[in-house]
Amino acid sequence: MRIAVFTGSHAGPPAHAEAAAAFATGLARAGVGIVYGGGHVGMMGVVADAALAAGGEVVGVIPQHLVDDELAHPGLPRLEVVHSMHERKARMAELSDAFVALPGAAGTLEELFEAWTWGMLGLHAKPTALLDVDGFWQPLLAQLRRMVDDGYLDGARLDALGVVQDAGALLEFTEGYRHPARKWTAPPPA
Repeated sequence: MRIAVFTGSHAGPPAHAEAAAAFATGLARAGVGIVYGGGHVGMMGVVADAALAAGGEVVGVIPQHLVDDELAHPGLPRLEVVHSMHERKARMAELSDAFVALPGAAGTLEELFEAWTWGMLGLHAKPTALLDVDGFWQPLLAQLRRMVDDGYLDGARLDALGVVQDAGALLEFTEGYRHPARKWTAPPPA
């Protein structure tokens, strides 16, 4: 099993880095591989380094322009270099059995929402979750609940988005995951 990990290229607060390291170590010790953006900086580097130190499988997927900027992790046993950010996300999805977002910024949100949306559209049936460190994702979850309340988002889809605190809880979530029916089973209403 491999989990795609979306997280920031900045370090964030020390508590977030500690949680990311513990999370990656927990996955590695459980025999779960990590697929991530291939960088050595920020939370991405913390995740990769912790998993590698624990003997875990780590696969990096990085676009050439970020390799050119010297952001690729030099210690990865497997680093796939692709042409674009679009290819990166598609390849990460191909290599992974589930997705999790750790604290991060706009890129993390973009990756999370694309993976989650692909599931809604029936392009995959893989679990998607948030690692909620220090309540980091609570404001986003409040916004998503507002989308449900206002009729923009089906509540079953929000219920299917996991919110976990550690690697063990993520693995428990993925084991019990039941994917909701795809969003459009018939042509959308006119």
